[in-house]
Amino acid sequence: MSINEVSVAELEVALAAGARVIDVRETDEYVAGHVPGAVHVALSTVPEHLGVFQGEPIPYVICKAGGRSMNACRFLEEQGIEAINVAGGTMDWVAGGRAVVTGSAPL
Repeated sequence: MSINEVSVAELEVALAAGARVIDVRETDEYVAGHVPGAVHVALSTVPEHLGVFQGEPIPYVICKAGGRSMNACRFLEEQGIEAINVAGGTMDWVAGGRAVVTGSAPL
């Protein structure tokens, strides 16, 4: 099983072109700061929210550093849903000086 993976720089370009991103960190992490436009689906709830990941465009999945999002992508692939992991996660996004949004939004 091979999961597609991109850097945060590639995610930034994809977002400018209309990509969608799903953040699988815990709620407190998401509220503290997330990629603008990211939808929150905590990793433990991914099985309950498969519909959020389905459809076009293929979702980019992000977490803090890339581990949890990779786990989510593997699970999604097992369910027949394609997703792209964001290597380096939100830590790399912030380290690169990119904007974040604080607060929460409904699913």
